[in-house]
Amino acid sequence: MGSTAPDLAEIAVVIAAEAAELARTTRESAIRDVDTKSTATDVVTAADRAAERLIRARLAELRPADAVLGEEDGGTAGDGVTWVVDPIDGTVNYLYGYPWYAVSVAAQVGGVSVAGAVVEPASGRRWTAARGHGAWLDGRPLRVSAPASLDVALVATGFAYAVDRRQSQAAAVARLLGVVRDIRRSGSAALDLCAVAAGWVDGYVERGLSRWDWAAGALIAAEAGAVVSLPGDSPELGADAVFAAAPGVADELARALVTAGMGAF
Repeated sequence: MGSTAPDLAEIAVVIAAEAAELARTTRESAIRDVDTKSTATDVVTAADRAAERLIRARLAELRPADAVLGEEDGGTAGDGVTWVVDPIDGTVNYLYGYPWYAVSVAAQVGGVSVAGAVVEPASGRRWTAARGHGAWLDGRPLRVSAPASLDVALVATGFAYAVDRRQSQAAAVARLLGVVRDIRRSGSAALDLCAVAAGWVDGYVERGLSRWDWAAGALIAAEAGAVVSLPGDSPELGADAVFAAAPGVADELARALVTAGMGAF
C-alpha cells in the first residue's frame, strides 16, 4: 500500500477498528485491571494497554519503517511518517460504561496530520480524514455547521485532571455560558472534534491535551471545514489550547474565550 494521504487513512481506520473491537469485547475484564497516571482520576485500563499493543503490532506489519508515538508506550517522531495513537480516548467513560469513547489513530509528517481515523467501539461509527481529500463519517462526507450567531452556538469543552486547573477552566466556561447557547462536556477530545466536523456542536476548546488526543480529530474537523487552532497557534487562548469552530462564529468565539479567561491559566 502506498503513502498517499488516502492510503494512510485507509490503514488508520482498519487498525483503529480492530483496536476498537478489542476494547469493546474485553471491557468487562479490562476494567478490573485499572491503574492511575497523573492523578487519582487519570486512569488507564488493561484495554488501553492491549489496544495500543495491537495497533503497534499491526503497524509493524503494514508500515514497518514508520515511527509510532502512543499514549501508553511513548515513542518519538521519525523523519518520515509517524503514527500518533490514543488506544482509548475517554478512558474514564470506558471505565464507567458511558459510551462516548474512541480509538484514535493518525499519521503525521513533520508534526502535521495527513490522515486519521477515530472509531467508536460502542456505536461502530468510523470517522476518517485525509488531508486535502475531505472528512467522512461511515463514508458520508462531513461539513461543519453554520450557526447564525454566537449566542445560538453550542460549544464543547473538557477539563484537566489537576484540581486547580479544573477550577480555573470551569470558571472560564461559566463566564462563557452567558454568550453562547450552551456547553457540552463529554469526556473525549477526539470525539468532540469529530462532533464539530459533523455539525453536532458549533465549536470546541480545550487546554492541556496531548498530541494523541487531537492528532486525528483535529484533521477530521479541519477537513470538514472547521477553523482549527492547535497548541502554539493561538497564545491568547493558551499555548496548549486546541480550538475548532464553524467559520461563521470562529473569530467571535475565540474573542469570547479570551474575554472569559480561557488563556489566563
